[in-house]
Amino acid sequence: MSTDLEALFRAFNSTIGRQAMGDAEFGEIFRQMMAALVSFDYVVVFAYRGKERPIDLYSTFDPKEHIIFVTLYQAGPYLLDPFYHTAHGRHAGVFRMRELAPDRFFSSEYYRTYYVQTGLAEEIGFFVTAADDITIVLSLMRKEKTGPFPPAEFALLKKAEPLIATMVRHYWAGLGTRFDAQLHSRARGTRNRNAGESALQPAEAVWRDLNLTSRETAIVDLVLQGHSSESIGLKLNISTGTVKVHRRNVYRKLGISSQTQLLSLYLKNLS
Repeated sequence: MSTDLEALFRAFNSTIGRQAMGDAEFGEIFRQMMAALVSFDYVVVFAYRGKERPIDLYSTFDPKEHIIFVTLYQAGPYLLDPFYHTAHGRHAGVFRMRELAPDRFFSSEYYRTYYVQTGLAEEIGFFVTAADDITIVLSLMRKEKTGPFPPAEFALLKKAEPLIATMVRHYWAGLGTRFDAQLHSRARGTRNRNAGESALQPAEAVWRDLNLTSRETAIVDLVLQGHSSESIGLKLNISTGTVKVHRRNVYRKLGISSQTQLLSLYLKNLS
């Protein structure tokens, strides 16, 4: 598509002199700016901090789509998302999903069970690092029928990244207090359910009662993210054979025989 400079300048002009904007207002300006540059079907913006539940700042989904892309995602699948791991690693820039995905991501059980429900052909994200260990990810999504982003459009988004990052850090500053409020809310809820139990983040609680070692837990998490045994070995600096031995031991401990059962157990423990 050709760049709509008039629409781009109109959207940018609406920010002049504005010291603050709400989530929806700034999200809509971002959408308008991106629509002047490239074509896409959806926009969604999440803020990430550590292993905490991501905060949804803006999206363009209808109610049914919102359940899949936001509600279900926040319930736990985000922990297996390549975008989450890139944000957690504090990487900044513009990236395609396929650049970030592990080598077996598109054949993983997570992909087949959750990600295919999105019906996406491609997702591109602006990764903006901010204060308080927060990374804000602004995603542009295209459906299968629309197809992937052409190289020229991706190149254009990379050129826009410095401006977008500056605007995001200004208009979505101070998100740390919102994450703190979310943590306190979770802690109160846990105390109400069990006064003797401390609140844990989902990623910390998943395998706590299943008698897995720290090495086994690391391997299982990487398996579910979509890493092959070879990729896991490289990440953990151990041999492929050792990875396979640990995987067999995990399956035996958990009484399972497939990655489908492993993911099912994972999601069950998240809830």
